[in-house]
Amino acid sequence: MQTTGDTWLIKHVQTIVSDTVVEGSVVVVNGKVAKIIEGDAIPAEYEQLETVDGLGGWLLPGFIDMHVHGGGGADFMDASREAYDVITRFHASKGTTRMLATTVTASPEAIAAVLEASEAYRKGGDMPNTVLEGVHLEGPFISEKWPGAQNPAFIISPRVDLIQAWNEQYPGLMKQVTFAPEKENALALTEYLAANGIVAAAGHTDATYAQVIDAAEAGLTQAVHTFNAMRGLHHREPGTVGAVMTDHRIHAELIADGHHVHPAAIRLLVAAKPKDRVILITDAMAAAGLGDGQYDLGGLVVDVLYGVARLREGGSLAGSTLTMIDAVRYMLAHTGLSVSEVSQMASGNPARQLGIDDITGSIAEGKLADLVLTDTSFTSVRRTWVNGRQIYG
Repeated sequence: MQTTGDTWLIKHVQTIVSDTVVEGSVVVVNGKVAKIIEGDAIPAEYEQLETVDGLGGWLLPGFIDMHVHGGGGADFMDASREAYDVITRFHASKGTTRMLATTVTASPEAIAAVLEASEAYRKGGDMPNTVLEGVHLEGPFISEKWPGAQNPAFIISPRVDLIQAWNEQYPGLMKQVTFAPEKENALALTEYLAANGIVAAAGHTDATYAQVIDAAEAGLTQAVHTFNAMRGLHHREPGTVGAVMTDHRIHAELIADGHHVHPAAIRLLVAAKPKDRVILITDAMAAAGLGDGQYDLGGLVVDVLYGVARLREGGSLAGSTLTMIDAVRYMLAHTGLSVSEVSQMASGNPARQLGIDDITGSIAEGKLADLVLTDTSFTSVRRTWVNGRQIYG
């Protein structure tokens, strides 16, 4: 049964409250967490409420994916409401309650179409599934040396005028811009982004250690899919990776699927970085949720085999078929981190980066009931709620 009323209760759950595991129940009133009850006993005033039995599973804050290209067969570059419904419906089933529509390196016209479609989707009435919080432009201001699965034909130098024009046309829509900090005009772009509340992120970059530090001084606060498509760590030139691992102004995105990053490298990262500076992402493409086969990513042919996506030409990893619940489960299995720490990386840290941690990203009285109910082993999502409204289950 779906939760249908304005006031309801979920019982028999394990949840995270202020980094502590609490076994008990949660009351939701008018879309917000109203009461957290510890223990099995339900106070008399809540006994008659519509109730969901969590069966001892985990109730976590909804996952927030800052870097996701698509899923369920659709891509944000499709720039249509129909595609966005498919993507948000699929990721809702995997516990994601908020996300950024992530572009690929493409023509300015194609990127502008995504901005237009995303603005219309956000303002076209209630979003029925996962909330589209905004847009993440991954490119086109990236390094020709590290294109990864981005189409090199569309790589250009950073243009503040282009970003400014889009930001003025769609105020507040762009939440993150990924670029190579070593490129000409990159520092000016960094300063503009930081001054306008947009996350400045290093990615697909050959930046030296010194160049990344200079960018951090100018307002760079994130690294895109850390370790992947960036200059690696060397003991005499720490490179992009070395700067990300040691400068704690920079949040490190991480694709925790066992393919993009070796588990030992993941453990190294979470040992080096404060736990509030690691952000789990999926980097999922349209193939997420579908079987093996041939797919398209930004006009490039991608083959998915055994769930791993690679460009047909060159063999580079091409996004992922990962979901947030799978990333959470992988981190718990391979890092020794606690449920609280991993939950923070999947929800609290991205919420803070997006400036919405005052309303979501953790479970606390007064915050929005953006919630995901999983089984005890994090194998499956049982239900997902946004603002107290059930969007999956």
